[in-house]
Amino acid sequence: MRYVVIGAGAVGCSIGGKLHESGHEVVLVARGAQATALRADGLRLITPQGTLHLDIPVATGPDEVDLRPDDVLVLTTKTQDSAAALRAWSPRPVAGATAGQVLPVVTAQNGVANERMALRHFRQVQAVCLMLPATYLTPGEVIATAAPYTGMLTIGRYPHGHDDTTEAIAADLEKANLPAPVVPRVMRWKYAKLLANLANAIDAVTGGPVPALRDLAVAEGREVLAVAGIDCATEEEFVQLRGGMVVSQDMPGAGGSSSWQSVVRGTGVETDYLNGEIVALGRLHGIETPVNEALLVAVHESVRTGRSPGGLTAAELAARIGR
Repeated sequence: MRYVVIGAGAVGCSIGGKLHESGHEVVLVARGAQATALRADGLRLITPQGTLHLDIPVATGPDEVDLRPDDVLVLTTKTQDSAAALRAWSPRPVAGATAGQVLPVVTAQNGVANERMALRHFRQVQAVCLMLPATYLTPGEVIATAAPYTGMLTIGRYPHGHDDTTEAIAADLEKANLPAPVVPRVMRWKYAKLLANLANAIDAVTGGPVPALRDLAVAEGREVLAVAGIDCATEEEFVQLRGGMVVSQDMPGAGGSSSWQSVVRGTGVETDYLNGEIVALGRLHGIETPVNEALLVAVHESVRTGRSPGGLTAAELAARIGR
């Protein structure tokens, strides 16, 4: 199978780079300065084990890729860009049909909204619970900080179950040293990852972790999911799944969460689909969510005003929440 990675940022380049290194065909789809740098000098993928210099084919959009029946589309954009990407790629011709009719799309993304969006455009949706810490701040360069493995991609067909395609993708990821457990109910793992990602807003605003605020945000999120009747893996299950295989290392140039990186780069932040998911569910089920709502508002302020991480202190953020 050939892997077409749509959204070649931190996650996309890490997955695409490891697949390419292990001998699989890969196309990276990137835009702007990232596409220019990847085409000119290739991908520089920095890991705790060393630096890889990878010459991988690059496209800037669907018009530059002749899709094949053996292609797998791997969506690694931020959630706010998913709908546009899905609309652009699903009608592309493939062997007398369209990509949406015959090709699988893999949602290797944070949040829980991408899969339902993808199902509107693609018959085959493979969902991934992503554990892959990586930094993309410089065009052409990605720092993937985890060891002993670059990442873990827990995978299952959406909305539930798994099939031959799931197994084949998982086998290719395993060959690329990206552990890919196949699970029957992948979304319960993605909801657990959603809870973990609620802390992204904190370091995007304050510049670093604030464990007390993180615990409040996660407790609030878990309460909302319970009242909404959403099945979610426990924190203990989540830790057991990782099993020490994906442990982030201190590396020069590595930054904070994906939201922190988006604020630093001055690009769109996916907080609406992380903390905003908890806020929306709370409103649907009549539950107040002051912690996640305050985090959502604070991140929007940072993006709107150009405020850097650390521009609002942990104490100021806590005062807004009233805790």
